Amino acid sequence: MFAYVLAVAARTSLGVAGIEAMDRFAMPASVLAAFSSVQLFVYAAMQIPSGLALDRWGPRRVLMVGAALVSIAHIAMACATNLPLAFAARILLGVGDATAFISVLRLVPSWFTPFRVPLMTQLTAIVGLLGQVVSAVPFLWALRAFGWTPAFCILAGLGFSATLLIGLAVADKPGAKRERSDQQGEHALTTIKFVMRDPSTWLGFFAHWTGGMPGMTFTLLWGVPFMTLGMGLSPAVASAVLVAFTCVNIAIGPVVGQLTALRPGGRVLGVLAAAAASTFAWVIVLARVQPVGAWAAFLLGIVLPVSGVASTIAFDFVRRSSPEHRLGTATGTVNMGGFVATIVTVQVIGVVLDLLNPTREYGWSEFRVAMSIQAITLLIGVIGVIVNARRAHVRIIRPVDLP
Repeated sequence: MFAYVLAVAARTSLGVAGIEAMDRFAMPASVLAAFSSVQLFVYAAMQIPSGLALDRWGPRRVLMVGAALVSIAHIAMACATNLPLAFAARILLGVGDATAFISVLRLVPSWFTPFRVPLMTQLTAIVGLLGQVVSAVPFLWALRAFGWTPAFCILAGLGFSATLLIGLAVADKPGAKRERSDQQGEHALTTIKFVMRDPSTWLGFFAHWTGGMPGMTFTLLWGVPFMTLGMGLSPAVASAVLVAFTCVNIAIGPVVGQLTALRPGGRVLGVLAAAAASTFAWVIVLARVQPVGAWAAFLLGIVLPVSGVASTIAFDFVRRSSPEHRLGTATGTVNMGGFVATIVTVQVIGVVLDLLNPTREYGWSEFRVAMSIQAITLLIGVIGVIVNARRAHVRIIRPVDLP
């Protein structure tokens, strides 16, 4: 779990260091967006390979390799003085980060009863989100107090510590060594074929797309620039909003996990309701012609986490439909959804900002238009959820249905 916390801190570090990165590498918003998107692209692209590795070698080994790669990436970023090296560091970070969440999720069914799995999945996501607190508070403090290189070196040291702890304390399953069955030796292409043919996989993919995009777009890159450059808020207020985002996640995650276990028939409706809430919050904020106050930023910090919590429901669709020897690959495929949506959205926002103001002096009017682009990505996800729910014969509204 410590490794996953650090992976989230690494993933969100650029979100709080975005302005410093633009100054250090002299890049416009579109390049900053690409800088962030390249890591997300690699993360998304590595989900299926990471899932196949989980099914073949188990989460302990995959977690150790991933934590080591993230640490090496931090060292490279600390030393980077030009864009090519910085991009290489982000690529390596994406490879290592891709292993963390799905590895921990793969451990959950091995250690807990099926009824407890939805709750533990939410708790896993919640604990991981403490990484956002790490990046928003101590990392940001270290960045301002000591500078770019020491701050990233501190993250690297923590990552190597996590690698050692995983090797000493983590086991794939309770009891004896992990046994390899004939099914676990199934050819990778066969596994991928069966996973991709399952409509529950695509239901989970678009549920994660719909739930994950709003919060990740906000926390991974554009939230802090939007609040400071667009709304004119101080960095301290922006940091407080990110902390509020995490606190709301922590508060509602267990509730949603328990409801998912008790009422699985409401999963699709929950995802769609969260999407509606995110849309409503953005409409309230962006509908105003003049910059809004801190209350609007905190509104986003309170509502957007609901969408992120709903994205975790996506993994329950494949958990119930996929056999154990394909669960890692199915989980990785679902986990791609939110990140693919975020990659597209983050990049388009950066391009729109540059088109609206090539001088790179972005204000409320530019951010107001650019952040509205999220509505298109969200609509695609909602359509995908509805279509694949019908294909998977999962009702959008169903009476109470105990597992």
